[in-house]
Amino acid sequence: MTEQHPTIKRFFAAMQAGATAEAEMMSLFADDAVYLEPFSGREREHRGKAAIRQAMAEGWKTPLPDMRIEIDRVHASGESVRVQWTCHSPALPGGKGSGENIFTLRGGTIVRLETRLSMG
Repeated sequence: MTEQHPTIKRFFAAMQAGATAEAEMMSLFADDAVYLEPFSGREREHRGKAAIRQAMAEGWKTPLPDMRIEIDRVHASGESVRVQWTCHSPALPGGKGSGENIFTLRGGTIVRLETRLSMG
């Protein structure tokens, strides 16, 4: 795994843990953070920690079985960190899917997170 910012490491550990890491996950976000995600089939924007918690909780209801996230590449520039990843689970077509997260950090806290899925 490529060396990462501590906040990013904590984020991916919480993602893999799922609902049991809700408090840890939410501690990483600023109160006024913005989260953009495509998991409903279209991009949705969630503003504020309460809205982000609700979006995360939707995914925690039906977690991917045997999920493992592999960090492929990390590129940091100032307060922006781009992470390319591969998610492994038997529930995904071909057993895996990939994408990237673009984090904007302020003082070690996530103020903006955009998740993009790779197609193909």
